[in-house]
Amino acid sequence: MATLTRANEELFRRTPDQCFATFDALYQKCQDDQESAEDQWILPQNLVVTHDLTVSLGDTPDYNLNDWSFSQLCRTARVHKDTINRLSPKTASKALEETLPSTADKPYQILTVNDEIRSVHGVAYTRLWNTEMLDIAKEFASDFVPPQTAADGESTGLYCGQQDMFAFLIDPTGWAEIEGEAFAPGFFLWNSEVGRRTMGVQTFWFQKVCRNHIVWDATEVVEFNRKHTANVRDGLPEVRNVIESLIAKRDERRDGFVNCVRKAMREKLGHDDEQVLSVLTKEGVPRHLIKDAMEIARQHGAFTIFALVDALTQVTQRVQLAGDRTEMDAKVGKLLSLALAV
Repeated sequence: MATLTRANEELFRRTPDQCFATFDALYQKCQDDQESAEDQWILPQNLVVTHDLTVSLGDTPDYNLNDWSFSQLCRTARVHKDTINRLSPKTASKALEETLPSTADKPYQILTVNDEIRSVHGVAYTRLWNTEMLDIAKEFASDFVPPQTAADGESTGLYCGQQDMFAFLIDPTGWAEIEGEAFAPGFFLWNSEVGRRTMGVQTFWFQKVCRNHIVWDATEVVEFNRKHTANVRDGLPEVRNVIESLIAKRDERRDGFVNCVRKAMREKLGHDDEQVLSVLTKEGVPRHLIKDAMEIARQHGAFTIFALVDALTQVTQRVQLAGDRTEMDAKVGKLLSLALAV
């Protein structure tokens, strides 16, 4: 099984203003960003860096660069960003003026919001809006929610900043049994409207998410990602298929688990104390716990598999050592599978 740290890495690089408490709040932020943005196609000779490092786009002056678009402009000029940062604004603007291509016949693709330049790309880049990715989650995973708030009291697993978007969603009601152990479904979804990262999705089944948003004991991990080239939207059906497959598997397993529980509530593990003791001993349950559990189950009128599992779950809470208690809970959880063998 795998340990997934992608959400943990996001947690420690995000500022409070990039955190969103709910999926709806994240979606609204992305929708507002999209509605306020404008793609402009500007020929190289019509992009002018002025003496104070603002940018004129055609006849419109005084656009400001943010950290990401400034980095992109430096890469376009093939000048290291740190070198430009060591210069005065006037000298830096002159350096960019002399190094930026000025005779090419292919335009720049400039994403602007009000008077800010969010990104600078060539014609090969294709923009994919964050809402296009989140729409897939809305359609197929509307009952998924973010995990518990992280230990810092702010990070939720739902983030959106100037450079990218990231969503960590789980289904806390989707627990199902896989090879005798309990797992729940979840996924990561990410995108960048400004070329900071690929678009992609990673789905998985997990056993635990800690308060640092590390996903422990993950299995059936599936990942798809794609760069923002001309065919990037061809990746949307792939993302949809990956998430839809996770949902279908969840529903299939959840239905199977429900049927298993129903059968466990009907089927008896034994007709008397001796039979029950024999079966549970073979399953590795200590005799002193069995006797206490049998007494609890007897009060409910029958030695059904479900009644004994419920009783043993209550009894194991008295075990002092956490490691021993976890081991016993795992053994008790596997007893439900006995219903399938009856």
